[in-house]
Amino acid sequence: MRIIPKEEIRKEALSLKENGYDFLSFITAIDRNNNFEVVYLFRNLNENKEEFIKCIVPKDEPKIPTISDIFFGANWHEREVYDLFGIIFEGHPDLRRILLPEDYEGHPLRKDFPMHMEYEPYRSGDWLVNHENKEPAKRKK
Repeated sequence: MRIIPKEEIRKEALSLKENGYDFLSFITAIDRNNNFEVVYLFRNLNENKEEFIKCIVPKDEPKIPTISDIFFGANWHEREVYDLFGIIFEGHPDLRRILLPEDYEGHPLRKDFPMHMEYEPYRSGDWLVNHENKEPAKRKK
């Protein structure tokens, strides 16, 4: 895995594409408390090669350039990382939530995301067959 400055991700993506890496498998992020690591996996399907690229993104300014115009599949991956981590992909044509509702507050895969809700224990099988006519488990008030 190579680590490159976030400002060079577009240049690196273009270079990889020119060298036969024609498929972007995924983009994900890791919260390391002080910063994020944005990880890309590019594949050259003809030669059966893969290239991992990692960019460090500061948590106090979570922005990185988009590559969605270079690799079309990056569009959804970048939206997912934005939705769950709050990392902004500058220049993305439609950066909005993809998994959570638009009015959802926060980004749940951040380590500083508040985990203040308590839930009653899950009762297995309630959703399949409810022989005892019990109320399904609900969130505690």
